[in-house]
Amino acid sequence: MGKIAIIYGSSTSNTQNAAEAIAEKLSGNEVTLLDVSNVKAQDLEDYPNLILGTSTWGLGDLQDDWESFLPKLKSMNLEGKVVALFGLGDSGSYPDSFVDGMGILYEAIQDKGIKLIGQVSTEGYDYEDSKAVVDGKFVGLALDDDNESDKTNNRISAWVSEISQQLSS
Repeated sequence: MGKIAIIYGSSTSNTQNAAEAIAEKLSGNEVTLLDVSNVKAQDLEDYPNLILGTSTWGLGDLQDDWESFLPKLKSMNLEGKVVALFGLGDSGSYPDSFVDGMGILYEAIQDKGIKLIGQVSTEGYDYEDSKAVVDGKFVGLALDDDNESDKTNNRISAWVSEISQQLSS
């Protein structure tokens, strides 16, 4: 399997913890964890596989560090890269903008020649609306550490098992 970069933006450490758990489950692969606040676009050129993770703030806002990096992401050449997304949100307090940050990242990369992997069924999630739902599925792994932390580990394990088979070598 090829090199994997996990790029995350985390304000309260929940997204960082999820990124670390994903990296741990991908052990045996060449995985690099990168905080988006310290990333330069050229840092990602050598990685055929990208896993992008963000939280959602307030009424559907992208995490601050991702907000700053988004223009760079939009201008990057991602042609041929395999990309998976994960997002954290609070479906209890913000059920109508659950994991919208992940949807914002998806919108930024969807037309850039990527191979998107890791879409997740919305079944078993309690929310009202999300920018991260396309064609009836989340565009990536949706996590809710505020209300469903007991499901996080199992959701990460199942998702990593699925995407592992689809990552580029």
